[in-house]
Amino acid sequence: MISSPLMTVMVDAVRKAARGLKRDFGEVENLQVSRKGPGNFVSAADRKAEEVLRDALMRARPGYGLVLEENGIIEGQDKSHTWHVDPLDGTTNFLHGIPHFAISVGLERDGQIVAGVIYDPIKDELFVAERGKGAYLNNRRLRVSGRTDLADALAAYGTPYLGRGNHPRLLREVAAVMAVTGGTRRLGSAALDLAYVACGRLDLYWERDLQTYDMAAGVILVREAGGFVTSADGATEPLASRSVASGNEILHRELVGILRKCGAA
Repeated sequence: MISSPLMTVMVDAVRKAARGLKRDFGEVENLQVSRKGPGNFVSAADRKAEEVLRDALMRARPGYGLVLEENGIIEGQDKSHTWHVDPLDGTTNFLHGIPHFAISVGLERDGQIVAGVIYDPIKDELFVAERGKGAYLNNRRLRVSGRTDLADALAAYGTPYLGRGNHPRLLREVAAVMAVTGGTRRLGSAALDLAYVACGRLDLYWERDLQTYDMAAGVILVREAGGFVTSADGATEPLASRSVASGNEILHRELVGILRKCGAA
């Protein structure tokens, strides 16, 4: 595990937020039959977790800026540092009682992501990475998958919400990837998809129409685990393009080639 003052701040913040989410997740099933429904409850859980994260991070690093899912951008006096915070990545899973969601916090310094923490509170899996210090799951050092043949690869992707994104393009992409890989999955959390690429559970992952807080922590996890992360077209940084393609060097290159062909269709 990485031991540094910065990592201590980030890990403490996500663990504090996780306590409320775990408690609230246990209530979701009861809300399915209520007249009001679970939607407002989940929004409240999301906001509460974000408040805990914001307060903990601002107290530890008072000058840093924040990009928050619920409360947008908070400018900091320190213009070099920005937290990218997603208090509940996988909201739809949470809403339906599916135990696959995470808290994600990434730190940007002078335009580069330098640290990230993704915590899955249900499985008690803590993914951490700091630039130049590697990536870890709990106390185990992570490496991306070593598979080099698409036919053996497991690929994950993200789907845009109703009314957003380019659904026809995604369907072309999924069909093309399904035709050459060992399997495809839609798991419902961008942060965990990237974490799973970092630890070799997934060989590939791509998605468009993301926000910076969805992927900031995951980007550095994959890179510190020896993987490659770019925009979906392979040309730019993921945070700038709001899209991501990730995997080991060989499979990432193959994936980007497939996505480019689908975009040109």
